[in-house]
Amino acid sequence: MSTQITTAFVQQYKDNVMHLAQQNGSRLRACVTEEAVTGESVLFDLIGQTAAQKRTTRHGDTPLVETPHTRRKCILADYEWADLIDQQDRVRLLGDPKSDYVLAGGMAMGRAMDDVIIAAFNATAITGKDGSGTATLPSGQKISAAAAGLTIAKLRAADKALNKGEVEKEERFIVTTAEQIEDLLATTEVTSSDYNTVKALKQGEIDTFLGFKFIHSERLPLDGSGNRLCFAWQRRGIRLGVGLDMVTRIDERSDKSYATQIYVAQTIGAVRMEEARVVEIACVE
Repeated sequence: MSTQITTAFVQQYKDNVMHLAQQNGSRLRACVTEEAVTGESVLFDLIGQTAAQKRTTRHGDTPLVETPHTRRKCILADYEWADLIDQQDRVRLLGDPKSDYVLAGGMAMGRAMDDVIIAAFNATAITGKDGSGTATLPSGQKISAAAAGLTIAKLRAADKALNKGEVEKEERFIVTTAEQIEDLLATTEVTSSDYNTVKALKQGEIDTFLGFKFIHSERLPLDGSGNRLCFAWQRRGIRLGVGLDMVTRIDERSDKSYATQIYVAQTIGAVRMEEARVVEIACVE
């Protein structure tokens, strides 16, 4: 059971349970492709590029163009969250905290989903007909820190990398921490027009810059040199497999002195579908 609930006991000026500042749910789920999955894992099929054959003679044989097929394997994992509310706790509280606990559990699940998606950006992807191969994000899809934070030049380089891969212009995203937005405001490369745009981006007035929709997350990893790894991608570059969407149960536990248990669960996994659709951007902090 939660030993922290005593901090919410009624005092003269307290009449509800308040949540500390935290990320509320998933911010990246809406920025990737999603598919319902049955089972512990799933193989997603991909069709590669082919070339048209020039016709050189009349009544010639029909050309046979073999279409290349590849696969990516997505492995799902289970996530759980639970806490208990004693009957005595409810007596000491002015309001029933069950809804707040459900909210806390849901927010934790959303953050877990973002962690799964973020890990898929540069993880080793499982490939092959039977899932026996691997694919890593190549160096051409990685922008080095170059002793700088996030700059306009790095954004342009990410845009160029996606363009060279013939990636669609639509539904491009970039995930950064708050630090990288400050980098953009401070960079000497920014023109007055760019500065005003980035300022509006920071203030939440817009969310798109240089073709990328900006997503804020403080959950991005560091590389071995302590640089923050941001990621630019096109929606189809990452696929989220959902075996069990978030479910919540509220039950009485007879084995816990009839305390009320709040339980939240989900089963999810994510995989990078194509290296050309993802760019890693290292930023000094």
